[in-house]
Amino acid sequence: MSSLELRGVGVRYGRFTAVEGVDLVVPDGSVTGLVGGSGSGKSTVGKAVVGLAPLTAGRILVDGADQPRRPGRTAVQLVFQNPYASLDPRLSIGAAVAEALPKARRAERAAEVARLLGLVGIDPARAVQLPEALSGGQRQRVALARALAARPGVLIADEVTSALDVSVQGAVLNLLRRLQRDLGFALLFISHDLAVVRYLCDQIAVLESGRLVECGPTAEVMARPAHETTRTLLSCIPALPARTAPEAT
Repeated sequence: MSSLELRGVGVRYGRFTAVEGVDLVVPDGSVTGLVGGSGSGKSTVGKAVVGLAPLTAGRILVDGADQPRRPGRTAVQLVFQNPYASLDPRLSIGAAVAEALPKARRAERAAEVARLLGLVGIDPARAVQLPEALSGGQRQRVALARALAARPGVLIADEVTSALDVSVQGAVLNLLRRLQRDLGFALLFISHDLAVVRYLCDQIAVLESGRLVECGPTAEVMARPAHETTRTLLSCIPALPARTAPEAT
């Protein structure tokens, strides 16, 4: 599949520096958790990777090649936090997924839409429905299907469960973990929740005020956090769940 590398990445909005000097590698087929408090710059990093935030310093590479500064390229796809805003309310969910597909005959596109919806646990017969007919968790599944339609080597998931009811968060996390394992894409999982990151991720990177302050294997960072920001994030968790959890049915 693909690897993602950030070299000295910086993002500025006028005089405000949102991200500065971020160096990070998301290896091929692995999951990296990017964590930090509100305003730390973690979502800005994700948007910069896909061309939705201005890259004012550094380089972003996929498989060692610089990526064009335009949104919508197929090598990297971003799933947004809010499933109620990320889907066009005027398009059926089938049409939303089909928009991201490579050009093909109508029958082939319909078959691929059905396959992708089934892959994320949505009945393909619902392809004709508008997003308003779906719950938040179902909309996030459709957003995942749309991202996967572009056949990305790298997927960025930006707080994809934070807008969902607690009762469905686990199912969406299990789905994301299964898809990453089965399809083998590199995943940059952006979150403020270290408990969730511990469950999903192979390595953890911690941001504070737009700078990367700690990065390492998940078990090592959890057991021996080196930076005060990491220790503060850990202190906000009353109890960490076990690494493994049953798959949702």
